[in-house]
Amino acid sequence: MVMFLFLVVALAVVVAAVTLSVVSGGESGPLPEVAPERFQDPLPPDRPVNRADVESLRFPLAPRGYRMADVDDALSRLGAELAERDARIADLESTLAGAQAAPHARHTSLDKPEPEDRP
Repeated sequence: MVMFLFLVVALAVVVAAVTLSVVSGGESGPLPEVAPERFQDPLPPDRPVNRADVESLRFPLAPRGYRMADVDDALSRLGAELAERDARIADLESTLAGAQAAPHARHTSLDKPEPEDRP
């Protein structure tokens, strides 16, 4: 029983010392105020985004994960660039298909028709 009482008193002393240290700021004073971590957009504004840019993209942590606005902005930018690339690819593919079809059509119209066999 004496040992139990001694442990309870020791625990109370330790808790009180830690509480006073935290509340009073300890020897070095209170903890300095730290500005919240803000998202610094590493996506290049002067050129299209490439794979390395996306792989190096890191979002600052918020109390419940990531800041939704930061993630939404980055995803919106990536989505717009992908849509632009898809449109450019579709345009180039249609131009290529038209260019490949044009010589074939021109080639068949320039050939002389073969004479028909008449009995």
